[in-house]
Amino acid sequence: MRTGTKFGLAAFALAAGTAALWFYFARQVSLPEDRTGFVVAFLAAAALGVAAYFKGTSLVGAVPPAAAIVISSFLTFTIAMSAQSVDAEQAIAVGDVIPGFAALDDEGVVFDSKALHGHLVLIKFFRAHW
Repeated sequence: MRTGTKFGLAAFALAAGTAALWFYFARQVSLPEDRTGFVVAFLAAAALGVAAYFKGTSLVGAVPPAAAIVISSFLTFTIAMSAQSVDAEQAIAVGDVIPGFAALDDEGVVFDSKALHGHLVLIKFFRAHW
């Protein structure tokens, strides 16, 4: 097996393992605030993928590093784009009155938050981490 192919397999294993861990945390809705470790692992996988081509691979051996580069690039980009900051003074806390809003429900009918007045309601907003 050529050295580049070994590098490519290592790059793919690192990218796939880190991606699996990222999606595990995303499913648990417990992504860490400091995502530096994920970014470093993805950049290392991409660098290994590029190194695989410099070392030389077979035609079949070129697939894993290409996949590692694509996975790493995409997820590094999404991690960089998913940074979120919350202004503590404007954040809504448990027990606060929600600001008024109107939105379309799944049947296309306008829903107004005023209809909730006087009822205990749990509203959950979910922001995907992709």
